[in-house]
Amino acid sequence: MQKIAKKFVEVMRECSHVAKNGTNDFHRYKYATSADVIGKVNTALTKHGIASVVTPALLSIQEVTTAKGNTERLATVEVTVTLIDSESGESFAIKGLGSGQDAGDKALAKAQTMALKYCYMASLVIATGDDPEADSKTDDAMHFKPSLETPAQIDNSVTRTKNATKLVCHDCGSVISQKVADYSKAKFGRFLCLDCQRAKKSAA
Repeated sequence: MQKIAKKFVEVMRECSHVAKNGTNDFHRYKYATSADVIGKVNTALTKHGIASVVTPALLSIQEVTTAKGNTERLATVEVTVTLIDSESGESFAIKGLGSGQDAGDKALAKAQTMALKYCYMASLVIATGDDPEADSKTDDAMHFKPSLETPAQIDNSVTRTKNATKLVCHDCGSVISQKVADYSKAKFGRFLCLDCQRAKKSAA
């Protein structure tokens, strides 16, 4: 693993930061787009002779009702990216989770793209800018946390902890307030933290 690890360090160095070129006009914040993240990582990987093979796995797909009463499909996907050194043949795999929601047939594609974006951002420790406060203005991609829930548990909006029942984000498992839960339930049909709400809007 020594050769591919050395190359991967170089990829990490070249992808240490991705500019926030995307803008969400409704919530007034900027974010790093999936196209920018994936494009920069792919350029660095190919430069150092590392091939990437993406294998997606559908964890769940369900129908949700929006605040306007429309029915949409919500898909959650896990991607496994196998990185292979073209010179030594050494390889290792990284994983990421993502969800996508759409009224048509794009939910699965959105989920896969989001999963790949977060897979690279987490594995390469990609920064997107300053994060001065962890509240409603927090950047959409700075605090991605992979879900440890099983597919069956993903369908639950409320998860019971050791001490009490708390409202948690459907995607990343972080604890959310009642206000955030009520808004996301009305807007997206399920409980989402602010970061995951923004991520979904950026993927739309």
